[in-house]
Amino acid sequence: MRLEIQNLSKQYDGKVWALRNFTLALGPGVLGLLGPNGAGKSTLMRILATIANPTEGVVRWNGTDIAQQPDELRGVLGYLPQDFGVYPNLNAVEFLEYLAAVKGIGAAAARRRIEELLALVNLTDVRKRPLGGYSGGMRQRVGIAQALLNDPKLLIVDEPTAGLDPEERVRFRNLLSELSGERIVILSTHIVSDVEATATDIAIVSRGRLVTHAAPEALLAQLDRKVWEWVVKSEELPAARQRFLISTVTRRSDGVHARVVADAPPGTGAQPVPPTLEDAYLDAVAGERRTEGQ
Repeated sequence: MRLEIQNLSKQYDGKVWALRNFTLALGPGVLGLLGPNGAGKSTLMRILATIANPTEGVVRWNGTDIAQQPDELRGVLGYLPQDFGVYPNLNAVEFLEYLAAVKGIGAAAARRRIEELLALVNLTDVRKRPLGGYSGGMRQRVGIAQALLNDPKLLIVDEPTAGLDPEERVRFRNLLSELSGERIVILSTHIVSDVEATATDIAIVSRGRLVTHAAPEALLAQLDRKVWEWVVKSEELPAARQRFLISTVTRRSDGVHARVVADAPPGTGAQPVPPTLEDAYLDAVAGERRTEGQ
């Protein structure tokens, strides 16, 4: 099982490049696709889901070009787009039965699968309520269920935890981890904590380009002894932000504790601290912007 993305580019309106020369190869596991809003993540997801075609480059599923033979992938694809719509007058069971029929799943198998999935996403008690009366988080859980209807080999989820409460978010993270052993899962998000909890690999995207692709441990190792806790006065913080990459600040009685990513101590009293994935993400994106500006 292999998904290969080679030199992928997408241009809109003949001038705006949403993706540029994107290359990545994936096997089973969870890929956390991290990037700021507007980085090109959703464009990439739409191409991988065979909804859009690239301007340049190719995507292959087990050696097959999905632009030339999209049905090779569509039969084993589960996709939850960022903007997931429902039919408000249908209840969850009716909606999922309709989508199961579209996917070619037999009626008896669909009924069994739908009951399993509604339990999995904690919607069994409201399965007969019209979707128009669902909250945003409940609709998102229906979206997760529909993406899993055909037990996909490639599961693509774009900002899947939007609208979920903390308990639902933890449940969804655990679900992704359980699913990852026998399929390729692509989790596209700008929420670092979602990726940190589930991903076996991380790809960081900025301005349509792949900045880095590595295991979480490798990304953290790159920042060993390059993250500092530095206490500054409140009035000194704006100047410090101009000079250094500061990921977080915490205000305490002795001053502002700034978390700084830098090759050397940013100032007197700065102490090295263990890096986090958020540090690695911010450093990668900031580095790409510096390179782009040169």
